[in-house]
Amino acid sequence: MTEVTSDSERAAQLRDKVVDELLERGEIVSREVEAAMRKVERHKFAPEASLEDAYQTFNAVVTKRNERGNAVSSVSAPQIQAFMLEQAGVRPGMRVLEVGSGGLNAAYLAELVGDAGEVTTVDIDPEVTERAARLLAEASYPDVRVVLADATEGVAAHAPYDVIMVTVGAWDIPPAWVKQLTEDGRLVVPLRIRGLQRSVAFQREADRLVSTSVRICGFVPMQGPGAHDSQFLLVTGTDEIALRFDDGLPAEPSLLDNAVRGPRAETWTGVTVKRGEPIDMLQMYMATVMSGFCIMSVDKDLDTGIVAPWNKRFSMAAVDGPNFAYITPRLTEDEQFFEYGVHALGPDGADFAEVIAGHVRTWDREHRGGPGPRIAVYPAGTPDGRIPELPGGRVIDKDHCRVTLSWPSTATAAGDQDVQYHTAEQGE
Repeated sequence: MTEVTSDSERAAQLRDKVVDELLERGEIVSREVEAAMRKVERHKFAPEASLEDAYQTFNAVVTKRNERGNAVSSVSAPQIQAFMLEQAGVRPGMRVLEVGSGGLNAAYLAELVGDAGEVTTVDIDPEVTERAARLLAEASYPDVRVVLADATEGVAAHAPYDVIMVTVGAWDIPPAWVKQLTEDGRLVVPLRIRGLQRSVAFQREADRLVSTSVRICGFVPMQGPGAHDSQFLLVTGTDEIALRFDDGLPAEPSLLDNAVRGPRAETWTGVTVKRGEPIDMLQMYMATVMSGFCIMSVDKDLDTGIVAPWNKRFSMAAVDGPNFAYITPRLTEDEQFFEYGVHALGPDGADFAEVIAGHVRTWDREHRGGPGPRIAVYPAGTPDGRIPELPGGRVIDKDHCRVTLSWPSTATAAGDQDVQYHTAEQGE
């Protein structure tokens, strides 16, 4: 047996193992996605990695880093590719646009659309498109169009598309992505909402998009005109405590200058979650109801104990004038559950902590285990009166669109939306 034959057989075994695991977890639910992921040889699109690394179910393979060492292009983890393909609902004969090239996902899409369909993949980076075109040709997918262009403009030459699948993190939804969809087309996009990234499957309804599925995910951010930087507020004037805002700083950030000079208020909610239980919908709910929502991180090398979050890298937080607070869990005595609490600093910290604790209790009482958020996207400039999710929801204004978050109660039939859950790291 030659080494090439041995590697090929080993790759097939690893590929089947990954697909079997994804089937067991419910990430793959259709025969079409299963067949595509069993057929396409993932390792050929990740030649930098060993076979074992290429076929890690939950790990991406980084294929390019920038000068600071940050990943700017990667082959996504099989688990994320599987559920996004399921979100997309691609069928034979469809015309599909992929935003963000790598080669592998385009190959899956080519299998799903078949000989009667079309797949176009676009990226702003010439190194990425050259690599994708070469690997697709070598893997016998020469009919996939690989386009070098600013993806925020879509690819009008081959529109309209039944599905547009975005495989890079997007803060905004450019008008071209909506206009280049068919009337009932679907957009699947890793959308950043108040600092939280979620893969959202949207169905087009005239000039708006309405969510049908929401999944937690992580992708490298868009480059070029579609890039968006968060803003940081350093509470102590140093890097010790940083509050990251995705949609602009508070109107008067200087009000927080003295917040850390007083004692820390703490309150506990009585809301518990089992270790390993999903909390991504709690995160989304708090991002909806807290006006000054942000993400807090603590530099472990500068930490003086002013704040005491469970997770120093990522804690849900909020600002209200001269006060800021964050949500943090603690283990119960039996160490089987986490109870969520709120720590707050500032002159009205105790009252602010109680307000946020009330939101956590409301989520637990009215939305936990329910259908999750309804996310809708409207063109920028759409007046509030034309947004049926208001009042009661939240509007997040971006450059090209208005994103709304609203929450049906647990009494609403979960069948209204196929919201799928995924375990997030506890302590966030």
